[in-house]
Amino acid sequence: MTIDMEWTLRASCRGSNPEALYVDGAAQHEAKRICEHCPVRYRCLAEALDAGDEHGVWGGMTDRERRALRKQHPKVTSWRELFAEALGPRAPVWSLGEKKPVHV
Repeated sequence: MTIDMEWTLRASCRGSNPEALYVDGAAQHEAKRICEHCPVRYRCLAEALDAGDEHGVWGGMTDRERRALRKQHPKVTSWRELFAEALGPRAPVWSLGEKKPVHV
């Protein structure tokens, strides 16, 4: 695993059935609960937004919610950078082994 993906080791969904996050309808509410207290929630969301991932629940947002967010903010070129800057010292560690967030 590359250093860039080591954040996934801290994910609340790690070790759970991945299909639980790729559901439709009301089941998405249950999937989003997995993300509620995840220490890498914003990193996960940023990865999905930056990659344009169109399926599943990532960082507590459904595919529809992510599409709407991207549509509302078409000028954002790096969600990862935006979240790191916005959260500042409250930002989760972006990758393991680092003492503070990495601003890309």
